[in-house]
Amino acid sequence: MAAPDCTLYRPRRPQATPLYRLVEAHYTDVRDEWEGRYEGHYGFWRSFTDKAVGAYLDCGILENGFARVRCGACRAEYLVAFSCKGRGLCPSCAAKRAVALAAFLREEVLADVGHAQWVFSIPKMLRPYFLYHRPLLGRLCQVAYQTAHEMISVASLDGESLVPGMIAVVQTFGDDLTWHPHVHALVTRGGWDRDGQWAPVPFVDGEAAALVLRHRVFTLLRGEGLLSEERIRLLLSWRHSGFSVHTSVTVPPDDREGLERLARYLLRPPVSLERLQVDEHAQAIAYVPRCKPGFQAPTAAPAEPEDFLARVVMHIPDPRRHTIRYYGAYSSVVRARRRREAAPTAAAVVAPVAPVAQAPSDPDMRALRRRWAELLRRIYEVDPLVCPRCGARMRITVPPVVLGVAFITEPRVIKKIIQHLATKAADQRSPPEASTAAA
Repeated sequence: MAAPDCTLYRPRRPQATPLYRLVEAHYTDVRDEWEGRYEGHYGFWRSFTDKAVGAYLDCGILENGFARVRCGACRAEYLVAFSCKGRGLCPSCAAKRAVALAAFLREEVLADVGHAQWVFSIPKMLRPYFLYHRPLLGRLCQVAYQTAHEMISVASLDGESLVPGMIAVVQTFGDDLTWHPHVHALVTRGGWDRDGQWAPVPFVDGEAAALVLRHRVFTLLRGEGLLSEERIRLLLSWRHSGFSVHTSVTVPPDDREGLERLARYLLRPPVSLERLQVDEHAQAIAYVPRCKPGFQAPTAAPAEPEDFLARVVMHIPDPRRHTIRYYGAYSSVVRARRRREAAPTAAAVVAPVAPVAQAPSDPDMRALRRRWAELLRRIYEVDPLVCPRCGARMRITVPPVVLGVAFITEPRVIKKIIQHLATKAADQRSPPEASTAAA
């Protein structure tokens, strides 16, 4: 008996997405015209962009290699193309990366306490400093944690300095993909004292936090020699400073599903395929603004393909630079110490700073959590290892080859298999339609 339709998986078709066609057709023009046309608005050209774009254009293409998935019961099979695992450009890989992060945070990092989403924003006048000096983005995360640490300690009932836990992610894009560096953070609603005891802090004043953030950002930029005292006095004279700290989105301790959804939001990709509309006849791009459910989205202003693509590649993060940072009770040092304390030892056990709700029991948990099938199940709520013909479990096996199932990388074999399957007209999943896009 065939598996239900809701559980069936259809391989994606990246070449059919509007973003893929846009990159394939216009990337070379954007690169050649960058210095004279885009450098003043989008920063200096970064040489690693070619590699990132090339990897994206190879992502999900069967001609570049694939794995064969076969059912042991009825011998049904399909192919799974290799992915680029890139950051900042490929929506598919970015979605899987966000799901893997959320699962890791939920299972191994986040404690059973209340959390809140903190969003730290800076004024437009200061944003170009972070565009032309990108290492400052990491320092901005550090400033955000210092602000949260100070506000939570001040708001504690006994006035003692508390250590909160914080996971911070820098997002460089605004709603229309303009340069808008800001920090999204998952912060505990309270902290741990010196004895490792949890102390809740139910409310933090966002306006006061914005003032602290402003002072620390000014100190950072002045210390780097980028901001003069005259410019600081000008910014201080504004009635609306442009700095903001929002802490209104909260998650209670028992809502682990909501906490995982919020963690996935932290690492969302810059480009949403559901919002992207391409008029190939008029050579115009429309990026539909976000709107709340039940409201009609406003009309998007059309843009030239090259201009839109230049805004997209501007947000590709630098290689070998962290986009996710852990602070306080969630820092790597504290988590490593917590693991050592949890291990059986003859020494005295020190009280842990931030006990998690669910300690990992399997040393291979990270590998299992990042399995391709598990990521797709979390994203699309489908099981790609359910046979569409008989409903049995399918599998991917690695070399040595078992029953002809393996990872295929040899061009001659790839070509032969693709030509054979082309006669079967395999059903594949279409890209998302803009008409069904949610907020």
